Amino acid sequence: MVHHTPSPGMQALLEAALAGARDEEIEGVDVVVRPALTASAVDVLEADAYLLGTPANIGYMSGALKHFFDQIYYPCLDATRGRPYAVYVHGNEGLEGAVRAIGSIASALGWDAVAPPLEVTGQPDRQALAACQELGAVLAATVMPEG
Repeated sequence: MVHHTPSPGMQALLEAALAGARDEEIEGVDVVVRPALTASAVDVLEADAYLLGTPANIGYMSGALKHFFDQIYYPCLDATRGRPYAVYVHGNEGLEGAVRAIGSIASALGWDAVAPPLEVTGQPDRQALAACQELGAVLAATVMPEG
């Protein structure tokens, strides 16, 4: 999980996503959490899937998540093709620019979305938190070993 969590709303979404990814029914999946500013190409190369979380800032993903993509793009370009990912974006307005940019970069990396981007506007409510928890669970279940 790579995230930029500068607000209480983003923290609540992060915790919900982690609860889903770490659900007791999901076995054999180690959830590694990295802030976007410290996540590295090695982290990405060692992961089987990616859950991205960002606020929408002035119609775009956070600078921290953009920095993450800038750091990992070329080292991971060929080695991570076909890996699953999911994303949640939180903001008060202008989420579509952030969602579009993340989708474009993930597509260029060859990553496969396991679900549509989760867009949360305003303070996350119970429904948004449940959706984020489900997003984390779906992504973790996607890479859960069989048997």
